[in-house]
Amino acid sequence: MNIPDPFKTCSVCGFEWLTRESFLQDPALTVIGYQVNFEALKLGFFMFNHTCKNTLSVRAEAFWDLYAGPIYKDRATGGEQCPGYCLFEDEFSPCPAQCECAFVREILQVIKNWAK
Repeated sequence: MNIPDPFKTCSVCGFEWLTRESFLQDPALTVIGYQVNFEALKLGFFMFNHTCKNTLSVRAEAFWDLYAGPIYKDRATGGEQCPGYCLFEDEFSPCPAQCECAFVREILQVIKNWAK
């Protein structure tokens, strides 16, 4: 019998979340931000605090399918339309720019508002 790997395991207390859904639904977790990787957006991290006092990181690509809207081709970072949200890990606001990074901000909203 092949037992699948858990979605995430806490490195401090050892708690395992078997699925992404159980991870997002867990009231013991709080999303605290997003750490961008401008070279490869899928390699950025969503950051979560666990009640055991650990901070967990999950690669952004684990949540990619939570967004079904437009993805822009060009990055607006540093331009006139850019509010600079990606530069601050704890900024949760949706990005108004037509930027390739903007959809990650929408995923952050989905995660933040997931029913616990």
